[in-house]
Amino acid sequence: MATFTALTTLSGQDAAERLAEALERLTPAPTGVGILEIEDGDGLWEVGAYFDAPPDRAGLMLLCAIHGSAAFAVSELPETDWVAHVRRELKPVEAGRFFVHGSHDADKVPGDKVALLIEASMAFGTGHHGTTKGCLLALDGLADDGLEVGSVLDLGCGTAVLALAAARLWPEAEVLASDIDPLAIEVARVNAAANGLGDRIACIEAEGLDHPVIAAAAPFDLVFANILKAPLIVLAPAVTAALAPGGRVILSGILDSRADEVIAAYGALGNNLSERLRIGDWTTAVLRKDNGHGGE
Repeated sequence: MATFTALTTLSGQDAAERLAEALERLTPAPTGVGILEIEDGDGLWEVGAYFDAPPDRAGLMLLCAIHGSAAFAVSELPETDWVAHVRRELKPVEAGRFFVHGSHDADKVPGDKVALLIEASMAFGTGHHGTTKGCLLALDGLADDGLEVGSVLDLGCGTAVLALAAARLWPEAEVLASDIDPLAIEVARVNAAANGLGDRIACIEAEGLDHPVIAAAAPFDLVFANILKAPLIVLAPAVTAALAPGGRVILSGILDSRADEVIAAYGALGNNLSERLRIGDWTTAVLRKDNGHGGE
């Protein structure tokens, strides 16, 4: 069965939500509608719809005029065996000592690598994106420097690939993975079990750090926060307060053009930049909390 997409952009979340609601009333009706903030600092949102039949182009033009969006780009997607496609496109990723792979590539794991089994899913973090790979490389560097940790928080964990990597590095550490998305937590638990770490990683649904389990586990020697610029800045005081003196935070999900702003927000709270990695358009930053700074 053919699938058609219709994509556009416009300014502001409220406007995007109104357009998405209007799209659902088209005939033929879309099978799904979604909105996504474009993280480029311009305040633009993408609105997209999927159809099982060619969409009403006149109706789309009318919606553009009413809601002030750019013209819809309509495309027909070819019929695809998505399982085969994912297996073909998502090749294993090497990041320092780590080897991230799907089950179909289990026989390709080098003997000197730390294997992390992650199946492609709706949760973010297969290791292919520059932000996730940057976090893994940053973690690899900390391990090379001889860092020892007893407690880890993977904040906004997605697939929990970073929590898995930390659990592999430090078998005695307490590792906590949290995410605001219940689907991500379900995926994280599946991945932890698939890697034989189901009893090592506690996965909880939480918004930010405001959760009793996180509060009870703090302070942390290492925090991963691979999210986006805006929430990273908002969470800077809470993340700093949750860090042990001398603890490290690995920040990512940051466009290069916005990295200085994020680093400055954490620096103002007593976190010193120790490493900055760039992969493509994305920055990963490693900071160390001052021994005497409380983060309040």
